[in-house]
Amino acid sequence: MDVYNLWSLRLGFSGKEAKLIEEQGIKRFLENSFKAKVPTDAPPLITAIPHTAAENKAYKTKMAATDAGRDEAKKLDAESRYDMKAWWLKKMDTGTYPLREKMVLFWHNHFVVGTNGVNLLYWQYQHNSLLRTHAFGNFRELTKKVIQTNAMVEYLDNNKNRKGKFNENLSRELLELFTLGVGNYTEQDIKNGAKGLAGLAYSDDNAQYVPKFENQEPFSYFGKTGNFKVNDMVNIIFEQKSAPYHITRKLLKWFIYDNPPEDLVKYYGDYLRKVDYEIEPLLEKMAAEEFNKPTAGSKIKDPLVYILQIINELGFKNVDYTLVQFYLRNQSMDLYNQQNVKGWVGGNSWLSAQLFMQRNNVADQLCRGKLLNKSIAAGVAAQDLKNFSPHLKWNAKEGYRQVIASLKDRLIFAADDNLQNNFEAILKHDFDPAGPSAQNGVAQLFNYMVKTPEFQLI
Repeated sequence: MDVYNLWSLRLGFSGKEAKLIEEQGIKRFLENSFKAKVPTDAPPLITAIPHTAAENKAYKTKMAATDAGRDEAKKLDAESRYDMKAWWLKKMDTGTYPLREKMVLFWHNHFVVGTNGVNLLYWQYQHNSLLRTHAFGNFRELTKKVIQTNAMVEYLDNNKNRKGKFNENLSRELLELFTLGVGNYTEQDIKNGAKGLAGLAYSDDNAQYVPKFENQEPFSYFGKTGNFKVNDMVNIIFEQKSAPYHITRKLLKWFIYDNPPEDLVKYYGDYLRKVDYEIEPLLEKMAAEEFNKPTAGSKIKDPLVYILQIINELGFKNVDYTLVQFYLRNQSMDLYNQQNVKGWVGGNSWLSAQLFMQRNNVADQLCRGKLLNKSIAAGVAAQDLKNFSPHLKWNAKEGYRQVIASLKDRLIFAADDNLQNNFEAILKHDFDPAGPSAQNGVAQLFNYMVKTPEFQLI
């Protein structure tokens, strides 16, 4: 696979940025990604939904008074959720420098706050906006901010954590999933951490400590004693020897390797500690140093990269991202709705027999000029683009082998002789690039390529 397409897929969601990476070089592309303006637009329906717990309570009481009100509230809730997902998907797909949204998605799957545990959709939007603003910032400071969002406090039941009746959920995930990883803390650290988080409950904007529910007694936390609160606790966590390795392992897995080598985890983790947990220099170093290594084929594409790459290769316009989100849900990558706080596992989980079959069905549809059908869209009305013909990029002055080579370089990380023979059986030696059926022939080749195991890898 062409190195520029490979890294366009890794640092974004399709091959659209390959030309930019080639022209600018990887370091300049990263620099431009870091300094690109942070978008501040909001989903259209976000202003129509309750923003605080009090507003939500009053709204539910009002709408529950009649059957029509209950139906209207249910409809608005569903439409708002679709609206927010489609808004984010469009942002991922259309930005010139998509690395920020790639990082927002990473943090979204690291600091999980799923729909099933957060009562207010607006709080999830706040969480998403926080991740976008601080996507390339300091990991330690972002952790402090995220732990004190209404969404996180509600999702992990910390509003039920109070002195005399401690709830350990947030304390446990802070150590196990968000910072240190399993084996780098004790159960006593979890129990004592719950004391420091006691009384931290959701409020109008961000979570606040409620004095009557706070713990006022000193406790021990990683060998230090005091009446610590959330910011103190996070500072202590990041002083631990193991602090940088959990996140660098996840970043390597997110961008490059499904099974990152431990020597690289330690190497980049040591660098992260050296730069005081700043994410931007870590990403710059990681991408620049791994760019020239033969790493193609070390990672399975997630469903989002898979579908956005195909849509963009086929030249679809006016994509209905509401339908794309239903495809993602069927592929077990539903935005804002991971199965649990551990997030999407990734790797081999993306290629079960059922999910691979779904990918192939979607490829067939897209190559026929249809975005999604009713079954793939989980009951949503189909968007049948009858007047659209897929238009792949290829050089009409080249022969069949050159066309195959060009497409293969863009799409396939590796192809042996048997695969090459299969390609040539589809696009034959008598292929006429100027003929009326040329585009259809190339589309058939493309359809075959995207169904191969090799296409599933980057």
